Amino acid sequence: MDPAAESDAIKLKSLKSGETFTVPREDRLGSCRSVKEFEKLNRIGEGTYGIVYRACDTKTDEIVALKKVRMDKEKDGIPISSLREITLLLRLRHPNIVELKEVVVGSHLESLFLVMSYCEQDLASLLENMQSPFSEAQVKCIMLQLLRGLAYLHHNFILHRDLKVSNLLMTDKGCVKIADFGLARTYGIPLQPMTPRVVTLWYRAPELLLGTKTQTTALDMWAVGCILAELLAHKPLLPGTSEIQQLDLIVQLLGTPNENIWPLPLRNFE
Repeated sequence: MDPAAESDAIKLKSLKSGETFTVPREDRLGSCRSVKEFEKLNRIGEGTYGIVYRACDTKTDEIVALKKVRMDKEKDGIPISSLREITLLLRLRHPNIVELKEVVVGSHLESLFLVMSYCEQDLASLLENMQSPFSEAQVKCIMLQLLRGLAYLHHNFILHRDLKVSNLLMTDKGCVKIADFGLARTYGIPLQPMTPRVVTLWYRAPELLLGTKTQTTALDMWAVGCILAELLAHKPLLPGTSEIQQLDLIVQLLGTPNENIWPLPLRNFE
């Protein structure tokens, strides 16, 4: 085989026999580019479901974020979480949502990368390295952009379900972008049951901690409130180490829930 063709070959592995074979060029589906067209510059982080690199598109010289889809434990193809993230991001276009430019492939089926718009930093590392907290004006600017992006998501019936400072990216021009949609879900009416074990603990709404199966936009808004407080105070608002302690911190801050602010379901005492 021609060396150039060999380097560009796509190889599949049979689930039954374990035999590896090369896919003929004429039988390939789609027009995904090869990851070899990108030069990895450095590792910049790790999302819910994959490692992220800063990379250069050698065709255009554009700097992008290259997210490798993690498939360590997958035997039956692409993880459903990654398929959800790809499906959602391909239809989302908003200044305050990270942009998925394309999906590229490696030399093997289990090697898949998402090419995203590059942001210079995330708010978590920015907070960690700042000498003094953000000013109120800066916090207002960040929150306005976060809420605009979130309003767009909710208008399109999408729950992010993992909002936190490390999932908020910022360009060198101060543009905030919501990232990491590995836990995001679409919702509708009637609300469908979903697992309550989502959202990083410090930003998890009390109804999730109490095991609710029906999730609404309120859980994202709770996380937004925690982020607002963290930006102003320069430290996490509710840094619990367990679900019980997290609930305890919420009660200490806001008081014990009562029938007025959190109506309990009617009980049948017969």
